[in-house]
Amino acid sequence: MIWGWLGALAIGLVLGTLGSGGSILTVPVLVYLFDQPEKVAIAGSLAVVGSISFVGAAPYAFRRMVDWPVVGLFGVPGMVAAYGGAWVGHYLPGALQLLLFAVIVLLAAFMMLRPRKPDAAARPRQPLWSVPLDGLAVGFVTGLVGVGGGFMIIPALVLLVGLPMHRAVGTSLCIIVLNAFAGFHKYLSVLEANQLHLEWAILGAIAAIGIAGSLIGNVVGTRVPQAKLKRIFGVFLIVMGAYIVARTAPAVFAG
Repeated sequence: MIWGWLGALAIGLVLGTLGSGGSILTVPVLVYLFDQPEKVAIAGSLAVVGSISFVGAAPYAFRRMVDWPVVGLFGVPGMVAAYGGAWVGHYLPGALQLLLFAVIVLLAAFMMLRPRKPDAAARPRQPLWSVPLDGLAVGFVTGLVGVGGGFMIIPALVLLVGLPMHRAVGTSLCIIVLNAFAGFHKYLSVLEANQLHLEWAILGAIAAIGIAGSLIGNVVGTRVPQAKLKRIFGVFLIVMGAYIVARTAPAVFAG
């Protein structure tokens, strides 16, 4: 059990430090360290990450480092899509959802380890009408496999919308809150249909430890180079993603 609580602390540290990545740890923590079924872990991940992101977003909001119009343009379509993703998840086997989750983990690792081109900052901004389309894509993934999507949201906000990095992190956390709770709301009926239930005591403890970790991570993130943190976390994601694929692929393809 101690590994589970350490995992909860890591969720908050990563989310507070990088503004993303916390949900990528939450599902494996719930599945492998707390022995929860896949669908229960996905629903629990949405509740935990939504709660931690809500607290983590508060300091950014107080410092006026949240772009609220972008939150609306990105977050509202994302909420609708997150609800739809959770609805689709009802019809997929849990093992398949976990395999899709592993693929997304490996994609996140690639994005974190990929070297930035020198002219990346010079890329032209995309029109604002494309922002809701990005929100739809991220929201659907959030609802389907229980990831907050920060690793997709932040690059979109920086490269497509043109937000500075710290403002993008604060805005991303607010969008994650909207997507996570929309997906979680739908998952309550998914769990009921599958005669599954959430372990609220465990989720509450994980959220509390994660919130403490996010506040620590918020401080660490201002003192440690982001590039170095992303490289370390990217390598970790490759190892974790490969492990999940090895565990779930045989069950998926055998069926």
